[in-house]
Amino acid sequence: MKTYEWELKNGISRTKEFEKKGLAQYAVNIGLKCGHACTYCSTGAMLRVHHAFKELGVSAFDNSYAIIDPSTPQRVVRDACKIKKRAMVQLCTTVDAWSPEAQEHNVGRKCLEAILSEPGWTVRILSKNAAVRKDFDLIEKYADRVIVGLSITATPDKSDVIKVIEPNASSIEERLEALRQAHNRGLRTYGMLCPLLPGIADSAEQIDELVKSMVDRGVEEIFAEAVNPRGRGLILTQQALEAAGYHTEAAAIKNIRNRRNWSHYVIRLIKNVQQSVRKHSDINKLRFLQYSSGLKEGDIAEIKKDDAGIVWL
Repeated sequence: MKTYEWELKNGISRTKEFEKKGLAQYAVNIGLKCGHACTYCSTGAMLRVHHAFKELGVSAFDNSYAIIDPSTPQRVVRDACKIKKRAMVQLCTTVDAWSPEAQEHNVGRKCLEAILSEPGWTVRILSKNAAVRKDFDLIEKYADRVIVGLSITATPDKSDVIKVIEPNASSIEERLEALRQAHNRGLRTYGMLCPLLPGIADSAEQIDELVKSMVDRGVEEIFAEAVNPRGRGLILTQQALEAAGYHTEAAAIKNIRNRRNWSHYVIRLIKNVQQSVRKHSDINKLRFLQYSSGLKEGDIAEIKKDDAGIVWL
């Protein structure tokens, strides 16, 4: 995978969108394109107008490269000192601070050190890479100020399928083990079940297994989300699955490219997640992130009959 270096302007930035989600008030992002190369990623759709893509002569939807800014920690140091109203920072919101290219520059740890060196800041870590456990020693020193999450997108029996659509991320087993290690070391943890793709991680049985695995790892909250249909993510995911011979899963993805079917998939997913969290945990811990846009009007009404644990965006 080719890696480009591109200097960004921001260090710690306000993020009203993630504040609505209940995740963080601030964000740090260490690049524009993540080397995990997840086919369904919506970051390309969000950042496609950034002039870096045009100047580098690449498409925001091409997953064969990464864009990182190794100098990000320098701006984080600056902003961590300068900003007076301090709160939760998410590391990261659009890219992964422990992706392969980020690890080469140790960007995740450097950003953590920069934020935590100043009092008043707390950090929410989200990664698809078990390499974050290399920094548990640092996190232990600030255990009350950091909460660790690894994005879990399927049950272990679907690891081969997930490897096709998340080719450079850690395996599901490695991510679950990293989260277990965090819990065993007394670190704060939260669950991020996102995205729960149809045909891969949306059945009642699969969600039960995922929720129980989060409970076993002492999570304070359980976030969940349907796949974002924005951009070319669903098409790329379907194509990758078909090319790898996973035709049943590819058909399930193709099915929700239709708005009506996507809306129905969301209803089923929400009900399955709510049922599982009620059975194995506390519904007050659930944070199912859901935009009303894209849903059929009748389906919104159906969901609102019981929207416990849903964060409407």
